[in-house]
Amino acid sequence: MGVEVKVCGLMQSGDAVVAVEAGASYLGVVFAGGPRQVSVPEARAIVAAAEGRPVIGVFGAHSAGEILALRRQVGLSGAQLHGGFDPETAARLRAEGMGVWGVVRLRREEETTALAAIAAAVDAVLVEPRVEGMCGGTGIPLDHALARAARQALAGHRMVLAGGLRPDTVSAAIAAVKPDIVDVSSGIETAPGRKDPARVRLFLEAVRGDQPSP
Repeated sequence: MGVEVKVCGLMQSGDAVVAVEAGASYLGVVFAGGPRQVSVPEARAIVAAAEGRPVIGVFGAHSAGEILALRRQVGLSGAQLHGGFDPETAARLRAEGMGVWGVVRLRREEETTALAAIAAAVDAVLVEPRVEGMCGGTGIPLDHALARAARQALAGHRMVLAGGLRPDTVSAAIAAVKPDIVDVSSGIETAPGRKDPARVRLFLEAVRGDQPSP
């Protein structure tokens, strides 16, 4: 299987339709705060527009009970845990049938030593740069050398690469890091939460262009 794409930070159902038509494998909606946070009705509309694509909820300091309640209200397929990794929360969500992505924010290579233990408790590990005072969505790319170290630490596990990816940079990032999934948000926007259809298509085309021939 080639590299998959998650289009995150969706706030409008029309943008979800564009992402699905362009070939995104996953869609993402943010409940963790910030300018892309969605309401329950907005998230429900995005799930309805997803045509069966998994919609991942991005969570911060939410309990497992709160996440499961939102899953019931919205129809989420999975949870991306940004509020610090809690294996008990991950285990409960997985037991309830949700896919779980653990998030690790990296600044130094020695921090990659914790990745394998986290990977054993989740379905995928998302790595992104650590920026003080921010919990994601910074638009800052992860250094390729650090990302490659993370890829090595996650050998045998699914890795999601996030942080500052754009249509003109994603191909090089894939070639350098070889993630299983790339996650994009600000790199295809005209404003927070507003996706540019042309950039969405260019991003997916750039990813497909990096796929090996059958």
